Amino acid sequence: MAKGEGSESGSAAGLLSPSILQAGERQAQVKKEPKKKQQLSVCNKLCYAVGGAPYQVTGCALGFFLQIYLLDVALVDPFSASIILFVGRAWDAFTDPLVGFCISKSSWTRLGRLMPWIIFSTPLAVVAYFLIWFVPDFPRGQALWYLIFYCLFETLVTCFHVPYSALTMFISTEQSERDSATAYRMTVEVLGTVLGTAIQGQIVGQANAPCLQDPSDSALASESSNRTHSISSLRQTQNAYLLAAGVIGSIYVVCAVILTLGVRERREPCETQQAEPVPFFRGLRLVMSHGPYVKLIAAFLFTSLAFMLVEGNFALFCTYTLGFRNEFQNLLLAIMLSATFTIPLWQWFLTRFGKKTAVYIGISSAVPFLILVALIESNLIITYVVAVAAGISVAAAFLLPWSMLPDVIDDFHLKHPHSHGTEPIFFSFYVFFTKFASGVSMGISTLSLDFAGYRSRGCSQPARVKFTLKMLVALTPITLILLGLLLFKLYPIDEEKRRQNKKALQALRDEASSSGCSDTDSTELASIL
Repeated sequence: MAKGEGSESGSAAGLLSPSILQAGERQAQVKKEPKKKQQLSVCNKLCYAVGGAPYQVTGCALGFFLQIYLLDVALVDPFSASIILFVGRAWDAFTDPLVGFCISKSSWTRLGRLMPWIIFSTPLAVVAYFLIWFVPDFPRGQALWYLIFYCLFETLVTCFHVPYSALTMFISTEQSERDSATAYRMTVEVLGTVLGTAIQGQIVGQANAPCLQDPSDSALASESSNRTHSISSLRQTQNAYLLAAGVIGSIYVVCAVILTLGVRERREPCETQQAEPVPFFRGLRLVMSHGPYVKLIAAFLFTSLAFMLVEGNFALFCTYTLGFRNEFQNLLLAIMLSATFTIPLWQWFLTRFGKKTAVYIGISSAVPFLILVALIESNLIITYVVAVAAGISVAAAFLLPWSMLPDVIDDFHLKHPHSHGTEPIFFSFYVFFTKFASGVSMGISTLSLDFAGYRSRGCSQPARVKFTLKMLVALTPITLILLGLLLFKLYPIDEEKRRQNKKALQALRDEASSSGCSDTDSTELASIL
């Protein structure tokens, strides 16, 4: 209602019929009544947060262990392994906007618009995940086997994770409630990485794949007996990977059930059923031309890529460069435990000092520890200290992107009030760019190891392989982090801008609620959702 409109209606009261006056009085009363906030209970937030665990548990196991599994357990040659890792990640990246497009075309059902995707993709994803860790008996087609089931699993887990990510915007219209639920979610997701690291690492660590000495240092007389023992030990390691896959698959199912039963998608109370979502390609054009979104994903593209490089090569780095063949799973666990315990600290920090400040301090704090990792010799105690300290930066890298994306979407809604149904596009294309870059990095890093002379199941590696691993885990991530932080300087949504957007959106919702969902406001109301 514009200023002065109340006095004009009062002076003209004698010209209006009693029914119109009563309707106006009822509308004024609705406006005066404070809008009840959509508070989420702790149980709702926990059930929502648990839904993030399957993606992180499986993703952590694949990210940390798939490369070394392909090279040293499945005995795939490094070139084929690089193709599997690159194509799998790249395919995973392309499925995100594809699934986002399909979701944007989905209609609301009794279960919601996003929940059916989560429910029906879960059992198929679990089966595909198990088959990734199965070693087939036909050695010639092994690379194709892993490529097919890796791509299939990534497609199915995308059908779970993209709607789950978009669900952030549909659990509450209150920004503070969304931020709080996001903090719960990030805590559980980092806990999921701890769980994935612990399950995969500890089960597999009990049956480490046997290494082979350099042929020039081995006696021909003992070669036959060593080979027999090696085959038996290798079979035990393969079974350990299958056992870990079964446990993680069970966790996937349990978390999906809790999410389905404990979370309900919320629609705006006054959303009109006839309002149609914006066409996908028009929505994509609008999203990709939104400046804050482009700057945010560009910055997080570099920082996420840095941490993914460390994640993908850390097992090989610990095994061959630092010489901790039997300790790398415990080092991973130390990183993830440290990250889990510091998530609440970063949530408090970004609330107190702002999200951009948290980005600068949280992510840049990884740089000195990566430098230390590159410079130290094989010292287990110092390595554990560095691992715990690095976990603090991992926590910031987990929390901040998903906490800042809803701010960008709110800003978009204010600038494009008639374009609704774009939330899956925002989330899916952020994940698309991150995963595609990750696929490129993993493919190139594995190929670099091939060029450096990597030997599958070797007890040691040539000096060039060790140097390559050091570059992949230290120098390259540091460069990417610094580039990402420079791009963050261009990101325009600071704390003052967030507060302005929050007030403007609340004013729109209050006006929409007081208008009684009139037909003239239908497009605006749908845009809020």
